Amino acid sequence: MIELYYAPTPNGWKISIMLEECGLPYELHPMQLGRGDQHQPEYLKLSPNGRMPAIVDRDPIGGGEPLAMFESGAILIYLAEKSGRFMPQDTRARFEVLQWLMWQMGGLGPMLGQNGHFLLYAPEKIAYAIDRYTREAKRLYGVLDTQLAARDYIAGDYSIADIACFPWIMTHKAQGLSLDDYPNVKRWYATLRARPKLQAGLALGKQETQPMDQQARKIMFGVDAPSHAQAQQ
Repeated sequence: MIELYYAPTPNGWKISIMLEECGLPYELHPMQLGRGDQHQPEYLKLSPNGRMPAIVDRDPIGGGEPLAMFESGAILIYLAEKSGRFMPQDTRARFEVLQWLMWQMGGLGPMLGQNGHFLLYAPEKIAYAIDRYTREAKRLYGVLDTQLAARDYIAGDYSIADIACFPWIMTHKAQGLSLDDYPNVKRWYATLRARPKLQAGLALGKQETQPMDQQARKIMFGVDAPSHAQAQQ
């Protein structure tokens, strides 16, 4: 059994979608990020970075003690290996998938996160930041659109590369972007959106979502978050 520490955000959706797609049994531990669950000492033992998601596998690969893991990209690789799904065995194909997973982790997610922050949550509208991250978001969408021009999925067959990227592309309206400008991304997005298991992963924890009030924003964006050392005391 896998314990999933989760909230319905793009990074959380990656793992809920993967678990549903793989058919692996899991137990949900809902997290209220606006209340600071991610900063609690017990959670920091699982995820030292104080971010979500995290898992604990009670029956890990290779046996032994339960395995705790954080970072959504690492979790996706682990679940692919555990299930034997959505990661090719051929070396070239495997590293094609891993390249695009790293692209999402290092580029698409962080840049869209910053774009969304300055568009939607920053207390001041900073023109330079909005322009900087909007242009980078558009560039990254263009990279993905080019990659999808001659293929149905990002790296060959449907894989963890698609599972990692899809939840971030799902935020396109909030990002101020239109999929009409990226026809290959639009086609790919519609194909994935129709997958029943993907839909089940997206639906997980919807009822747990809380409104983003001023106090929640302070906690979410680190103003009131304790330092790691304080949280461990």
